[in-house]
Amino acid sequence: MSGQREPGPYGTTPAGPGRIAAYVVLLVLGAVVGIAGALVQGGWFPGGLLLALLATAGVFLGGMWVTGTQLGVGAPAAGWLVAVILLSIGRPEGDGAFAAGVGPLVYLLGGMVVAVICATMSRLPQPGTKSGRLGK
Repeated sequence: MSGQREPGPYGTTPAGPGRIAAYVVLLVLGAVVGIAGALVQGGWFPGGLLLALLATAGVFLGGMWVTGTQLGVGAPAAGWLVAVILLSIGRPEGDGAFAAGVGPLVYLLGGMVVAVICATMSRLPQPGTKSGRLGK
C-alpha cells in the first residue's frame, strides 16, 4: 500500500489524526465564537447581533471548507450550542449572559438556523470529478 488506509464500511475511510485534530479545534472554535457572540450581541444591539450571526456562519462554513464534510459544520455547531446553552442557564445568584428580550432569542434561534442551513448545503465540489454525461 502507498500510505492509504483500507476502506471501512460503505467505502468510507476512517478519519486520521489530522482530521480528528481539526474537528477538535473546530469544536473549541465554535465554543469561543458562541461565547463571543453572546457578549457582542447584547453590547451593540443591532450591529452586534448581526456581527455575532455572521461570525457563526463564518465558523460553520469555514469548518465545512476546511474538512470538506458536513461533520466540519457539526463540530463547531456542537461547540457553539453547548457554550450558548451553558451561558443561557445563568447562575443561582441570577447572573446570566443573556438578558430578556428579542436580541438574545434571535441570536439563539438564528444561530441554530444558520447551523442547519450550513449543514444541509451541498458539499464542496471534489477535485478530479468527471462529468456524468456520456461522451464528455
